[in-house]
Amino acid sequence: MICIKTQYFNLNRILLLAIGLWPYHQSKFVRFQAFLFFSILTSFIIFQLTAFITTKCTPEFIIKVLSNIMVSTAYIIQYNSFWMNTHNLKCLLEQLQNVCNELKDKNEVAIFEEYGNISKYLTTISFAMCGAFNALFLPIWPQILGSDLHINVSQSRQTMQIVTEYFIDQEKYFYFILLHKNVVICIGATTLTGTGTMFIGYFIYICGVFRIASYRIERAMTTKIRENINIENQTMIYKDIIDAIEIHRKAIKFTDFISSTFSGSVSLLIIIGVVSLSLNIFGIFRNASLGDKESFLLNFLFVLVILICMFVGNYAGQEITNHNNHVYFAAYNSRWYIAPLHAQKLIFFILLRGGKSVNVNIGGLIVASLECFTNLTKTSMSYFTVMSSMQE
Repeated sequence: MICIKTQYFNLNRILLLAIGLWPYHQSKFVRFQAFLFFSILTSFIIFQLTAFITTKCTPEFIIKVLSNIMVSTAYIIQYNSFWMNTHNLKCLLEQLQNVCNELKDKNEVAIFEEYGNISKYLTTISFAMCGAFNALFLPIWPQILGSDLHINVSQSRQTMQIVTEYFIDQEKYFYFILLHKNVVICIGATTLTGTGTMFIGYFIYICGVFRIASYRIERAMTTKIRENINIENQTMIYKDIIDAIEIHRKAIKFTDFISSTFSGSVSLLIIIGVVSLSLNIFGIFRNASLGDKESFLLNFLFVLVILICMFVGNYAGQEITNHNNHVYFAAYNSRWYIAPLHAQKLIFFILLRGGKSVNVNIGGLIVASLECFTNLTKTSMSYFTVMSSMQE
């Protein structure tokens, strides 16, 4: 029997356990861990906002601070959405396990394993990218390189491009401030990777469930139709089509459940993502003209991460729609017209449902798709153009 938690979600489990968000075994210590990490992420935004009190607020300074604050806010929203929906995530994982336990034959198991392996590979790649991101982004590296290469300490400290104000002696408590920033970056990157890959894993499994529904329809309308349609074969056709309708209904239910559960948080993330993308693109061109390589690299990394997250999320939503359409096409292209009358009536239910697209609907306004990704990118570029024209 397949255990999806250990076979395909094991790396997700490790990442979420590290930040206290794994939906199982929620002890008092884990709840305290989650509260502590959430407080650390929140405090970092506060210390960035306090920079406006002690520094002259020029347009360049405001854009620089806001571009960093937007990314930190996205971390908090993502963390909080998982923290508040621990029970729902656990229920969804158990329902997917129940679907796996009810698979009918080895071909269905093979389909489920294929999509499970895709989820595991994507999680592994994301984990590697998270490690590379931390290696490039952590502000501890200038200190290490500075000590090894005998670089002036004050010069090394100026390479930290995230502006904060702690209202303490920056030189005296420098390493405590550095520790705070490093911890925030590690928690944020782990949150983004762990929760993001968990979302994508759910979507991949839902695609697998849709694919199994297509397989059941194809099997019912090909194998059995070729044989003599006697009473026994008619009963098997009815049963296979009913099973296909049932698992198709479960896939739709899973999709609607995720959409409704995370609609609010994803809507906020989209707004923050669009604004942050505009600010960081503006920062790239601004810092390139000024020759500020460190700030340029920071903005470039933020833009890269935001675009990857936007694309992956919308691509997953597009795949949900495509796999649902495949169920409709499998029913439409089958030899339903020579099937028994009662089987034709069952197929009609699938065709009728296929007229309504299944998609990841966010707040009733946005549908996750490649078209949505294009529109969000265009919107960000429009905001960037406005900021550039105002700057000139």
